Amino acid sequence: MSAEITQVIRSAQNGDRQAFYLLYQQHISRVYAVCWRLLGDAQKAEDACQEIFIKVWQRLPEFNGDSTLATWLHTIATRTAIDLWRQDKRLRFVDSDELNNSADALQEDAPQSSPGQARDLELAIQRLPAQAKAVFVLFALEGYQHNEIANLLDIAEGSSKAQYHRARQLLRGFLGEN
Repeated sequence: MSAEITQVIRSAQNGDRQAFYLLYQQHISRVYAVCWRLLGDAQKAEDACQEIFIKVWQRLPEFNGDSTLATWLHTIATRTAIDLWRQDKRLRFVDSDELNNSADALQEDAPQSSPGQARDLELAIQRLPAQAKAVFVLFALEGYQHNEIANLLDIAEGSSKAQYHRARQLLRGFLGEN
């Protein structure tokens, strides 16, 4: 970690709001991406981001540098988004304009593919059933292992693997429709 980043973190830990805002700006796009992908709703993702950064502000003095700030913050973000996802497992139809606008905003998170492909993938992910979507996002996009996903979602490891396989099959079908 660079000395400059370390100083910004220390300043934020000591209550410097400007330093915290710099950390917020650096991490908000990735936090929002996780929230939107899991929650499938722009407003809920924005609300989740607010909740996450309140938690980060409150817990920042506890950050001791054993991991990078990004890893620490991402863990808080993922766990908070999963908690909110659990509270809202009900089936919800997302307005297509909302999906299009949110998918456009997330394209920067997928630099290895063309903008059209990234947008199509984001839209296809949102069409997945809730549990398959959560497992796919956590495994394929966030890098969690199936045993970690099982613990996070309170499911069996085999269920995580099965839901990931189901998500991949469905995504192939969705993307083949285009």
